[in-house]
Amino acid sequence: MMLLLNAKGPHPRGEGKRRTRLCLLIAAFMAFSPLAHAFDLQQLSEQLAKPHVIHGDFIQEKHLRALPKPLSSTGTFVLAKDHGLLWQLKTPLQQDYRITPQGIARRDGTQWQMLPGKSAGAEQNRLFLAVLQGDSSGLQRDFDLQLQGQADHWNLTLTPRSLLLKQVFKHIDIEGGALVQRIELHETQGDSTLLTMHNSISHQPLTAAEQHDFAQ
Repeated sequence: MMLLLNAKGPHPRGEGKRRTRLCLLIAAFMAFSPLAHAFDLQQLSEQLAKPHVIHGDFIQEKHLRALPKPLSSTGTFVLAKDHGLLWQLKTPLQQDYRITPQGIARRDGTQWQMLPGKSAGAEQNRLFLAVLQGDSSGLQRDFDLQLQGQADHWNLTLTPRSLLLKQVFKHIDIEGGALVQRIELHETQGDSTLLTMHNSISHQPLTAAEQHDFAQ
């Protein structure tokens, strides 16, 4: 989940972009759903459709085989069911991203700049839309899903089906209780990314600034 978007690693630029986009999509799917009673995909879909706005913080650690220590970043997120996702990096650099049905955009000063959309990005945007709509069938087109545990402590494993995703990921593990707390992506080349969400709340509406960001 390459949310350290400007961190330099051993991967080619194109592969890094695909990884970045997929990780944002997985974050959009898993970071913001109350799953207190989600023990099958139907219940999961129903829970995904309930929250209108979710605010929270994240910590990400990117473990690269070539580096002795993980690359860490922190930030905040806003997920609005009727609009999309704002992903706001705070440290070690500041950079804002927005995902909407139109694609992924990066803030450039006071404006949003759309990132190039290619075939892999279009496929990931389709996945993102399925997630926002609580469409588990959309996820099942790309992953085998296995849900285990109890309401207060559960885990979900996503195993890629498509050739594109199999080239990047072995599997994705998600853990949580009332909300998702931890996402770990295991890559085929041996690298991994750990994303921890905390302070997530679903009772706060969009601020005027957030509404403006989504409207641009």
